[in-house]
Order: sequence, then structure tokens, then C-alpha cells
Amino acid sequence: MFHVTERLLLRPAWPEDAEALFGGIADEGVVRNLARAPWPYRPEHARQFVMLKREPRYPRFLITRPGENGSELIGCIGIDAGEGSVELGYWISREYWGHGYATEAARGVIDIARLLGHEELIAGHFTDNPASGRVLRKLGFRPTGKTVSRHSCGRGEEADCMMYRLDLSEDEVAAPKAA
Repeated sequence: MFHVTERLLLRPAWPEDAEALFGGIADEGVVRNLARAPWPYRPEHARQFVMLKREPRYPRFLITRPGENGSELIGCIGIDAGEGSVELGYWISREYWGHGYATEAARGVIDIARLLGHEELIAGHFTDNPASGRVLRKLGFRPTGKTVSRHSCGRGEEADCMMYRLDLSEDEVAAPKAA
């Protein structure tokens, strides 16, 4: 599955992407904000990630930015099945922080989730990563009022995570919101 946004191409990961993936995520400042990625992140982790089985109802995408010399890998985004929920997760390489790529890519994935028949998405961010909370609020996610303790493999410990939800039946989510 592929999806094109204004500036980005969201596409599946292929084995030949392992090196570029490693180059983007092997940064403690990125990994510490993720629940499942280990630290230190090693080349074999990237090779394992690009070989993961794809679940059609729960796609994962590399976030790429097409350019004159091919496309640059700037992050990863996807939805995963949880216990009775569908969770949005993403990361952006440090050099691309603050350019709106996470918001743009997530809008695309929200559209895909809606097309796949999902009715709701959940997402969370560690409390010491408020930038991710701003992204979620721009997308129309609403705080649930719950802060849960969640394990971060990158931190090697539990950390407080603020939870959000998004009702995919609401029309306001489809239109881009001003930053």
C-alpha cells in the first residue's frame, strides 16, 4: 500500500531500506520517545524491521520525501492492533523535526485507517515529549485524561504516557488544520 500527500510518499519498507532506516532512527533522542524500539538501535534491528510481516488492516509506512536525486527516508508511521484498539505510532529523524512532516504523514494514515474501516484511533506520547502531543492535537486527537505508565525499550524503563483518542467518523479530521 502506498499513499501520497502534498510533500511525502508513504510506502512499505523493503529490505534495501535497512541502511537508510538505521541512519534515521539510530539516535537516542528519537528512540527514547518510542515504546518498542531498543537502545542502542543496531543495524540488525533495522534489518529485522524491514522484514516484518505486513498486516493489511494495520499498515506501516516509511515516510519519504521525493526529490531530484531519489527519495529521502525521514521517518516511519503506522497503525497497530492493540487490546480492543488501533494505535497510531510514528517517528521522525531529528534533522526533519519541526517541518510538519509528522502531521502531514499522520493525516495520510488517518485517511487510510478510515478507508480500512477503523472507527477510532488511539495514540500516546511520553510526558517529556510535548511536541508529539502538539502533533496529535493538530490532527484532532483529544486527550483522554489518562496518563499511563508505559514501558519504553529505548529508555529501558517505564515512563508516563499521556493518552489521546480520535473518532474517525468526525468530519473535522479530514480537513487540514492550521498549525
